[in-house]
Amino acid sequence: MKIYSIEGNRQKLDAGAMFGNAPKALWSRWVEVDEHNRMELACRGLLVTGLNGKNVLFETGVGDFFEPKMKQRFGVYQQGHVLLDSLKDLGFAPEDIDVVVLSHLHFDHAGGLLTSWQEGVAPQLAFPNAEYLVGKTHWQRATHPHPRDRASFIPVLNDLLEQSGRLHLVDADHHELLGDAVKFEFSEGHTIGLMHSIVADLVFATDLIPGSAWIHVPISMGYDRFPEQLIDEKSLFLKRHLEAGHSLFFTHDPDFSVAEIAFENNKYSVKNTITQLNKEV
Repeated sequence: MKIYSIEGNRQKLDAGAMFGNAPKALWSRWVEVDEHNRMELACRGLLVTGLNGKNVLFETGVGDFFEPKMKQRFGVYQQGHVLLDSLKDLGFAPEDIDVVVLSHLHFDHAGGLLTSWQEGVAPQLAFPNAEYLVGKTHWQRATHPHPRDRASFIPVLNDLLEQSGRLHLVDADHHELLGDAVKFEFSEGHTIGLMHSIVADLVFATDLIPGSAWIHVPISMGYDRFPEQLIDEKSLFLKRHLEAGHSLFFTHDPDFSVAEIAFENNKYSVKNTITQLNKEV
């Protein structure tokens, strides 16, 4: 297998919201903000070729589906569909992707599934040949959201996935499309049924640990549904994957795509960070 980190459209969000009830005096040690108090966030994916004979894309980022007003509101500042451009730079067209695995369906992880916004043109799925894997429990949340997180989902995307006939709902450690090459775990604190993929020595931290700054166990986001549960899950997650020798894959860290887990003086941290991943396993 060959594994590549794939950059998608970046966005800028309010740093206070990204760090929940942590005061600015604390989180300002870890991130920089602009004049609007917004920090930069990556929205990256992972491409794995030769995985059970398939080209598999994990996550699609925020993409380019927002109309201009919403794009500005959510700080999506780059032009075009950056994820598709990044795939093209590696020699892959959207038609070459066989499977897309989504940790969850919040727009900053799944919006890249849609084609770029055009006035008066309905969006379509950007990967016409792909099978789509989503956690079964999370699918129920996405299609029947709570008022608190309804705005995080894209109703037209849910409809397109269901109508494609290529949507697969995952409720086990493995799925037949990917065989034993990928193991799944689930957590509930950020959103119901958040799905973590383990590929080779990498584990998708997804929004349980969006980036290196959130490796501190007590730190959560204002967007997390159940912060206390997330903190408990994070502690167990880090302990389990440190013992397994897994590295964390970050979808939102603005600087690093991969980091090893370190534990010293009863605290977790990161080491041996990698900006852009490109390796064969």
